[in-house]
Amino acid sequence: MIKENVIKLLNEQVNKEMFSAYLYLDMSNYYIDNGLDGFGNWFKVQAQEEMDHAMLFIQYMQNNSLSVKLLEIGAPDIDFKSYDAPLHEALKHEKFVTDSIHNIYYEASQTKDYRTMQFLDWFIMEQGEEEKNADELIQKYNNFGTDAKGLYLLNTELKARVYTPPSLVLD
Repeated sequence: MIKENVIKLLNEQVNKEMFSAYLYLDMSNYYIDNGLDGFGNWFKVQAQEEMDHAMLFIQYMQNNSLSVKLLEIGAPDIDFKSYDAPLHEALKHEKFVTDSIHNIYYEASQTKDYRTMQFLDWFIMEQGEEEKNADELIQKYNNFGTDAKGLYLLNTELKARVYTPPSLVLD
């Protein structure tokens, strides 16, 4: 049985995933406004992934007859001062999301809620990938993006990123 504290955390996670999508759309807009459409594309794809993550949490809750309570989504409020600032903010945010998912897992484990723990296993692996991708993007920027030619080539590479739906399927 899924306990009330876990249900509350699952609802909050839906909100965090939707905020993540807003945050990444904000970052995408920043880059597009600055003529870096490849970076903009990378973050637009990231936003789509976060919306999918929110939908997976909603579907899990609905599949388990849990009440989904949508919370207000706050607007991102970050004034980026440099091209690498969103990259660092993205990594920081992914670590925040990882901590949040770990907290839900911990709370589920305290009540032996194995179903929720199993559901969260995919997200724990996904967050490892999200943090790795964010860190690698920072490394690429540091290695190649600090001069005009390198920035151009990195922007061109990021333009090629395409959206791929999540591998977790819930019926």
